[in-house]
Amino acid sequence: MQIGPQQRIYVCFFLFAVSMGAMLSRLPDIQDALQVNKSELGLTLIGAAIGALVSLTFASPLVDRLGARTTAFITVLGTSALLALVPWMSAAPLVFGTLLFEGLLAGALEINLNVEIDRIEAQLGRGVMNRAHGFWSLGFFVTALASAAIRQAGVPIHVHLGLTFAFVLVVGTFVISGMRNAPARAALEHTETGRIALPTMALLPLCIIGIAAFLVEGAGIDWSAIYMRDVFHSEPFVGGMGLTLFTFFMALTRIFADPFVDRFGSRAVAFTLLIVSAVGLCAVWLAPHPYIALLGFALMGGGCSAVYPLAVSAAAQRTDRASHLNVAALGQMSFVVFFLAPPLLGVVAEQLGIRTAYLVCLPVILGALVCVRALSGRRRLAMA
Repeated sequence: MQIGPQQRIYVCFFLFAVSMGAMLSRLPDIQDALQVNKSELGLTLIGAAIGALVSLTFASPLVDRLGARTTAFITVLGTSALLALVPWMSAAPLVFGTLLFEGLLAGALEINLNVEIDRIEAQLGRGVMNRAHGFWSLGFFVTALASAAIRQAGVPIHVHLGLTFAFVLVVGTFVISGMRNAPARAALEHTETGRIALPTMALLPLCIIGIAAFLVEGAGIDWSAIYMRDVFHSEPFVGGMGLTLFTFFMALTRIFADPFVDRFGSRAVAFTLLIVSAVGLCAVWLAPHPYIALLGFALMGGGCSAVYPLAVSAAAQRTDRASHLNVAALGQMSFVVFFLAPPLLGVVAEQLGIRTAYLVCLPVILGALVCVRALSGRRRLAMA
């Protein structure tokens, strides 16, 4: 069976999303097992954010030394194994520690897959970055759909996550074993631009845009199941449909966004999608019926889908410093926000109610709308 190098990266993105999505879909069960409130659950989940921040900041030299194949084995299979251990942890501090190590691997995985797909783009002479991230979204959709049925059937969480790891182990071993390191881009091969990427003031508008997208994504993926349970007392299948619709419309929009960007430009598309996100958040906040809330989650998923890739393209086109430094700094901030969304929203949900927690995203979206002028008017291939 012939598998292209970019297709192996697609599968790695997909498997990572499947593993993470399976765990996030069972957050209500994890909360019940640990006997913690929403705020305490959010603080427990922050372990992944801390690990990712450390890894994204310092792991690049190690990833480069190990190479794409070895790093993929360690990170894709390792994150899935650690997430499968979460149900076996008897206390919140143990879950925190497990997620801390998972975050360390997740940050290295993000660096490895994005650098490798960028190099593969150079070999192919065409863009495949957006499609790769589309498989990330597709993975969340598939696992959300499956998890809704699995929870409805009453399958124990440790069995669910254990079977997920078994699937990732078998498929991942087969796909990653044939991976070969793509050659570095010639123009960057001997460039020394430092080891730590930090955002600059000039990059701040793009960072706000990326943070808005990831905050909405975190709100939809992490808390939708608990929202449906607490607000509408929905049965597991209906409750899981919030995550299913969110991830489906996120994947669908990513797959078909490129022609609209080419025709109308990055700014117009980003502005429209941010407005759609805001409408979805308001629908979730005010929903009088579960179906209105589900519509809101669908709008949130479609709205946040292509915003971050557009910000990445704009960062790569900046000329104030090396493009990969700008892209790395943007990705570092945005990816960590994805992990910080659970504890932030958890604290707000515990103090003010889970409906109100979704309003936290609105001021950031408004800030992003102000910053859309920083986006480029046309697209180029960019490292994401």
